[in-house]
Amino acid sequence: MARVRVTRRLHFSAAHRLFRSDWSEERNREIFGDCSNPRWHGHNYELDVTVDGEVDPETGFVMDLARLKEAVSDRVIGDLDHRNLNLEVPWLEGLNPTTENLAVAIWERLEDSLPKGVRLARIVLWETPRNYVEYTGE
Repeated sequence: MARVRVTRRLHFSAAHRLFRSDWSEERNREIFGDCSNPRWHGHNYELDVTVDGEVDPETGFVMDLARLKEAVSDRVIGDLDHRNLNLEVPWLEGLNPTTENLAVAIWERLEDSLPKGVRLARIVLWETPRNYVEYTGE
């Protein structure tokens, strides 16, 4: 049977601040620029979740995209949407919430939540319409 990749896009809005507590404010500003604003800033993120697997001959699906949406909503979006990523998301505690770190953390939340025979293939996290991070679990 053919192996196919399918992708579902979801959206969330969140605030964060990029900074390291072991650095001075000046060093944080030098490295992270406006993203280190002590009063936070926010993004309207787009999250593409791609899975792959064999096409089920009975349904024609790799995975029902409604089930994929539900899994991502339950394990990720519900925790992140309209939250402060530095302060309100327990599974991000201690993590500098760069888009890179966020993509890896999202992968870890989703990796074991898929049906048998379906594999998480790729996460693309859009921070802005011009900036995104792609992670494939490597």
